[in-house]
Amino acid sequence: MTARTPIQTAAAPAAIGPYSQAVLVGDTLYCSGQIPLDPETMALVSGTVAEETERVMQNLAAVLAAADMDFSHVVSTTVFLMDMADFAEMNEVYGRHVAAAMPARATVQVAGLPRGVRVEISCVAVR
Repeated sequence: MTARTPIQTAAAPAAIGPYSQAVLVGDTLYCSGQIPLDPETMALVSGTVAEETERVMQNLAAVLAAADMDFSHVVSTTVFLMDMADFAEMNEVYGRHVAAAMPARATVQVAGLPRGVRVEISCVAVR
């Protein structure tokens, strides 16, 4: 079996359950979903969906950096939205972070997200 290396960084919110921020298997990094938590205070970033998405993308960037990667390594993302009416606002912020990489993406509307946030994003990256 290929070795599994948990990735942990203080630059992203600590896991709020029994999971890793990310797991590196070979050259592939599986990043857990990030919500708009400030990593220093663990407080939710509240405001617009754009502001929430910006914090989420910063959190993902920190996890990627902990594995010596960045958004150019991301091959797939999954976006969870509480309301598809927020898609355009989320998409504008998301696009600024991944424009060069253009990963595959699934976006789904969900009935609920942790702590009542409006957006959560996970990703897979390959070195």
